[in-house]
Amino acid sequence: MSIPVISIAQMREWERATWETGQTEADVIRRVGEKIAQRALQLTPAGGAILILAGRGHNGDDARAAREFLAQRPVEVLDIIAPEKDLPALERALAQRPALVIDGLFGIGLNRPLADDWKAVITAVNRAGLPVLAVDVPSGLNADTSEPASPGTAIEAAVTLTVGAPKSGLLAPVAWPFVGRLEVARDVGLIPCPATGELNWILPEDFRDFPPRRFAAGHKGTFGHLAIMAGSFGFHGAAVLAARAAQRAQPGLVTLFTQESVYHVVASQLQAVMVGLWTPDLRLPETVSSVLIGPGLAAPDLFEVMSHPLRRLWRDSLLTVVADASALGWLPMGLTARNAVRVLTPHPGEAARLLNSTQQQVQADRPQAVREISRRYGNCWVVLKGHQTLIGRSEGEIFVNSSGNPHLAQGGSGDALAGYLAGWLAQRPPPADVGKWIRFAVWQHGAAADQLQSARPNWMMEDLVAELGNAR
Repeated sequence: MSIPVISIAQMREWERATWETGQTEADVIRRVGEKIAQRALQLTPAGGAILILAGRGHNGDDARAAREFLAQRPVEVLDIIAPEKDLPALERALAQRPALVIDGLFGIGLNRPLADDWKAVITAVNRAGLPVLAVDVPSGLNADTSEPASPGTAIEAAVTLTVGAPKSGLLAPVAWPFVGRLEVARDVGLIPCPATGELNWILPEDFRDFPPRRFAAGHKGTFGHLAIMAGSFGFHGAAVLAARAAQRAQPGLVTLFTQESVYHVVASQLQAVMVGLWTPDLRLPETVSSVLIGPGLAAPDLFEVMSHPLRRLWRDSLLTVVADASALGWLPMGLTARNAVRVLTPHPGEAARLLNSTQQQVQADRPQAVREISRRYGNCWVVLKGHQTLIGRSEGEIFVNSSGNPHLAQGGSGDALAGYLAGWLAQRPPPADVGKWIRFAVWQHGAAADQLQSARPNWMMEDLVAELGNAR
């Protein structure tokens, strides 16, 4: 199950509740050390040296505990207790260019500005430019406020392995340059988390035995019919990527309606997908169960032609409708057909336009942006894309996606996500399960990118589409 995003106070209460059961801090520290070591092995090549920086608190104990499980690597443990005295040894160790630095200097208990000698230690680590695995929180960062305890001074980690559950301060955009990729060390001996909250962190285990097994006697009419309205002159590739991504979800049928100016180039690249011309008086086949509108509808002359029929579709249709890209700017605010599923997939810039706001304001409070967009557009589902994509509505839980990496920042990534998501929603999921299907599609999209990045550094969107659905 997904886990809540918690505060430092909630983490402390969780630990106290665990100790009251008789569990020992020593056992938890050892298990955390094992998790750190497992991740460190994944981040380093065979024979790659690891430098462990350990402070005097439990964060340092966690980092030291990793050494027991790192017999396959050359490891140096450097205790940083008196920073002014220990700085020369640190600089010598960093000059050896280890494959990974494990940061165990400060944990979530840091609540005061750093002294100058500690600032010098953190600056030396950052200046070395080495990959850093931060334990629980990057040293120097406040895990509640998202700000460094001393302005601008915190470890700049490649990966932060936080213990138990994500801390709320690690999810704010101002913290991202320090946190890097956020991951969670679970199953470390703590009792089940007693806290609840607005934000919940998606785990791969959320999708164990999901999607459900298909009915053995099913046929293409059983698994839905997706209609896609996409593609225009100069932007035909978006339509192709969306259609191919939709196929990876395996709906029974996919029909792409596109502009006459790109019909032939689009149709020539698709086989199983049916391709038709979009016209203002288009009548969708009666078998259609879901509609995706938006990928590649960026030609400047389309607004006058398409906006009115697509607004009517969004407002009145009983079909599931997913709106992406240019279509986001054409939608009417207000209520939609009762119990009809609606999904918007904006990136931060598009979200800002939906809210008549700025991208900076959206990023400053991403959960609130999700709430307000959903409220304005009929309590629709909102997928606010970007680092740690959010999925939610005007009320209820908001889920934070844990998969994906910066190499998704390529043209076509959003088209692939929209197509893949719409392909799943075409298969008539029960209304109560819509949120899980959306989370699954978003997580798979990011996990596919993670698998590709671990295999080779130069993958592109066509590779991502081919990889969709393979993550387990």
